[in-house]
Amino acid sequence: MSHPNVWAPKVLALLRGGNAMAALAQIKVAPSVKDLQQLRAAFGAANLAPRLPHVDEAIADQIDAMSAPRLHRSP
Repeated sequence: MSHPNVWAPKVLALLRGGNAMAALAQIKVAPSVKDLQQLRAAFGAANLAPRLPHVDEAIADQIDAMSAPRLHRSP
């Protein structure tokens, strides 16, 4: 049985509470691209992008970073 992922709502609660620095730290250690996409959708629906444009950029940058193929080789 699959458990619902609560990461995105928790980070959104940080943003709504005014703790953008903690939210940015969480975005940098996001569990998956799917979670980041859920956060992006919730962030857009909450209409927080005009107040916090740097958070929107951080979400987009992290999605790009996690979606890109790894550039290192295994030994």
